Amino acid sequence: MDDAALQGALRRLFERHEVELEPDEDGWLLTDGDFPAIRAHWQAGEGSEPGRLDVDVVVAEDRCIEDSFAGADAREALAAFEQSSFHLLLAACWYLTDDRRMRIAAWDIGVRIWDVFVGPLVTRPSASEPQPMPPGAALALQQAVGQLSLAPQLHWIHLLHRRAGDGVATHEALLDGEPWSAGTAMLAAGAWPELSPDTSARQLVLLDVRDY
Repeated sequence: MDDAALQGALRRLFERHEVELEPDEDGWLLTDGDFPAIRAHWQAGEGSEPGRLDVDVVVAEDRCIEDSFAGADAREALAAFEQSSFHLLLAACWYLTDDRRMRIAAWDIGVRIWDVFVGPLVTRPSASEPQPMPPGAALALQQAVGQLSLAPQLHWIHLLHRRAGDGVATHEALLDGEPWSAGTAMLAAGAWPELSPDTSARQLVLLDVRDY
């Protein structure tokens, strides 16, 4: 699937949720000619390796959520995007919330209240259904985020888990696309679901300061 066909598929995905986006000549889909804007690019894998779908969402000037999804082809990777991140982005960026697709909470962080959108834990190879974040893990995440000093704007957290074939587990947390060491330590110590060997899992969490 080339980028033009991918742009069309992405546009139709949003249209199914009653969001009309406008394409530009650079491959972006714009909201009323402005932000938020989204663009996707597919890179096919080599040999037996899966390909990679890169999705960029510009939420404000110089602020871009970057995400990637593996798949045997672009359609499979786009389905993984829809399963894991799409509905959270709809909620936080386009203000269309489906509480069946995520956990929604309100957290006190500093002197502000934040709306928090917690996506499912999506595994590869795919499980039959994405798993919700365990209550103990959600509490650990809330406590770790509570130690941050966050600017009053949208923030995004990627949580990544991998278990190699030899059983060794690794974890990584990213805050606004940058390594978050306290978050990684929280993952390593937390009550997260046990993965089978040769399995990875990912989760997206979005935080937006509540307007009064």
